[in-house]
Amino acid sequence: MRNAPTILHLDMDAFFASVEQASKPSLRGKAVVVGGLGPRGVVATASYEARVFGVHSAMPMSQARRLAPNAAYLVPRFTLYRTISEQVMALLRELSPLVEPLSLDEAFVDLEAGGAAWDEESARRAGEKLRADIRAVTGLTGSVGLAASKMLAKIASEQAKPDGLRLIEPGTERALLAPMPVRTLPGVGPATGDHLRRAGITTVEELAEAGEDELVRLLGKAHGHALYAMALARDERPVVAERETKSVSVEDTYDVDIHDRLRVGLEVQRLADRCVRRLRQAGLSGRTIVLKVRRYDFSTLTRSETLRGPTDDPVVIREAAARLLDSVDTTGGVRLLGVGVSGLADYTQEDLFAQAMPVPAAEEPEKGAVEAVVERAEPVERQWRAGQDVRHTEHGHGWVQGSGLGRVTVRFETPHSSPGRVRTFFADDPALESADPLPLVPDSSRPAERPGPPDRGRRTAPPRPPEDLAAQASSDPASLPKSWSGTLGVRPHRGRSGGRAGAPVRGRGGGPRRSRGRP
Repeated sequence: MRNAPTILHLDMDAFFASVEQASKPSLRGKAVVVGGLGPRGVVATASYEARVFGVHSAMPMSQARRLAPNAAYLVPRFTLYRTISEQVMALLRELSPLVEPLSLDEAFVDLEAGGAAWDEESARRAGEKLRADIRAVTGLTGSVGLAASKMLAKIASEQAKPDGLRLIEPGTERALLAPMPVRTLPGVGPATGDHLRRAGITTVEELAEAGEDELVRLLGKAHGHALYAMALARDERPVVAERETKSVSVEDTYDVDIHDRLRVGLEVQRLADRCVRRLRQAGLSGRTIVLKVRRYDFSTLTRSETLRGPTDDPVVIREAAARLLDSVDTTGGVRLLGVGVSGLADYTQEDLFAQAMPVPAAEEPEKGAVEAVVERAEPVERQWRAGQDVRHTEHGHGWVQGSGLGRVTVRFETPHSSPGRVRTFFADDPALESADPLPLVPDSSRPAERPGPPDRGRRTAPPRPPEDLAAQASSDPASLPKSWSGTLGVRPHRGRSGGRAGAPVRGRGGGPRRSRGRP
């Protein structure tokens, strides 16, 4: 193992949630939870403000809502996350040719291989410069760990969170690891951790004291040898620049179990088409088609079929997935479906062996039926999801704060504006449309996008009555600050002022008066 701490581990701080806070000024400093918003959704990332309440990644979203009912719950925007991730990875590759990405927000870097560091002082300088460059390019913060091995560098970055740098000096590794739980070490999951606990081993120090022979007896030769070495702070794993993609897959979890066999088949075809799009975007093809089915009782079945040659033909992959589905009993209902392709290659085998059977003329109506389903599903595109980017022809760029009951509430603000106003529209308002995310750091070559001018009398939805707001509370981020809506409010008559029910609220000067709170 090298002596100098020249292995760097970068971990962006609460990445998805931090991106949302950076792009939405009204959410900065507030609890934000990103993930699936359906009844079976899970938390992808929680901001540090939400973690105070016990919310963490991989937690069921229903549990997160109970722990932090006033947090803002948003859907992920993976297109924006990938764009920012590419910017961060580009900064890492400027430091060294040996960069090993682990996910969108995490990577190892061998600083010595790029000549960026050779001792403690130079490694610290490189880490501080990287943190400054990430903030300048993305507006976000990342935590950096520096050590002589990958295992220790990752531990150091965890200790540096949030927005810090930690360097583990050579010679201090054993003392640092000794009191830590065995789950700290790579390769020790819940099952291995429980097995060691039953043997009386709970800390890294106890792991080292147990000895290599005892660990081999408990865990097997390969795992026992590797774990004993790590307990002694020995980690010889190199930073690997390129990881070979082994498979491409997509899957969906459904809020309500699917029982209809025809619907299940249509979902499998849709997933197969999405999988093909990912294959082609990556310039890949594959030989083995895999179908994943999770049934109502949480039992998960996997079926696969290997073709004669690699393909990215959607017809071939759809037909193979359909054949695999025929062998699965879905009578009790399906909660998750997935389609994947493995045995990847960077070329496509021509269909010399007629892998795809020609579609008979008699099956043409079935194709029309699929098209009809797509047409019927078209209104779904007008369903507004919390956190989604939108643009209004008059009010400019904003994001969906909540929706339901035929209305959508939008907060109009940009990453570079102050917290914006909230307005409510009818869900089918033609002036409102989906939009692309705005960059977190302004591009000097183009003018910054700003929220539009004040309302000029466009058709906006009336405020929802209290009972409607209560019914929709789960969709609206309740922690957002109150603001003037700027919308011409309409409310029923409740006093003795002589006003008629449904009359516009008027100010002292005869003009419309702004109403407080969310419309």
